[in-house]
Amino acid sequence: MTNIHQRKSEHIQHSLSDASLSKKMTGFDRYQFRHCALPELDFSEIDMRTDFFQRPVNTPFLVSSMTGGVELASKINRNLAQAAESRGWILALGSTRIMLESEQHRESFQVRSFAPTIPIIANIGAVQLNYGVTSADILKIIEWTDADALVFHLNSIQEIIQTNGDTNFSNLLRKMENIIKDLHVPVGVKEVGFGIDGEVAQKLMDIGISYIDVAGAGGTSWSQVEKLRSTDEVKKEAAEAFADWGISTSDCLELIKEKSIKSKLMASGGIKNGHDSAKAIALGAHHVGFARELLKPAMESEEAVMTWMEKRELELRMVMFGIGAGNLQELIDTSRLVKQKG
Repeated sequence: MTNIHQRKSEHIQHSLSDASLSKKMTGFDRYQFRHCALPELDFSEIDMRTDFFQRPVNTPFLVSSMTGGVELASKINRNLAQAAESRGWILALGSTRIMLESEQHRESFQVRSFAPTIPIIANIGAVQLNYGVTSADILKIIEWTDADALVFHLNSIQEIIQTNGDTNFSNLLRKMENIIKDLHVPVGVKEVGFGIDGEVAQKLMDIGISYIDVAGAGGTSWSQVEKLRSTDEVKKEAAEAFADWGISTSDCLELIKEKSIKSKLMASGGIKNGHDSAKAIALGAHHVGFARELLKPAMESEEAVMTWMEKRELELRMVMFGIGAGNLQELIDTSRLVKQKG
């Protein structure tokens, strides 16, 4: 097993451990919906449909980027893709850089045959633009995965703790701007669990980024995942000091809202259910992503993933019914989300 394949396998293993969780909370517990006793709606007619850049989807939900490039990832991604296709969820792939470095297990990312109609998002670390990845490489990834969009992930803190991490994050705005001009698909940017604030979001919008996934703190902390992998005692202790690092997911949404940034927003990072998903949407998110919570059912079967997804959909519909929101736009526009004092 090559080093990168071993790293991917260890990422899956450690992501399932509670020791990988951020010590910071998402912040959604500070918000409550004010119940509407008379919704004047037929529950069966509540409409969760939306679109992702003109591609229709049945729900606002997203399978967030997780894995790929190792044998176990093939099973995980196949189960996720089949379930996402059946339920009408967006599917984001794990980091696809390994496709450029090794043909082994390349097929683990090639899931279009299992998900012919839903949007698929290819994914690569923005920092790789400083380590030789070119527009031509990214075009290959988009072709190989038959992706409808691309997302650059930002993972600066993770790369410091990661063994032989890539830590030159200079001039990435300019390089992403140049890449965007060469691509024929929407390009987004996501964090990996430390959050994006309004200031960074504005800079991203200014270079032509089409959408932002705030990926805030409250779920998996990749500094802690890398701490679990590391044999470097200095880095392990340093990582422990960053166990609560990051901007909580709800704060990310608030900070971007304060800037009046007109961007398609995704919310991920520690979101566990449809109730918190509804809060994220009411705070400005157009789509809500899940990763760690889906990993265990994805290791079991497509049916386990489907059941998990169905529960989240029911929870969201129940919130919408409970506040009298018949569709997602009415949820976005609701005045019934109240931030608790104190």
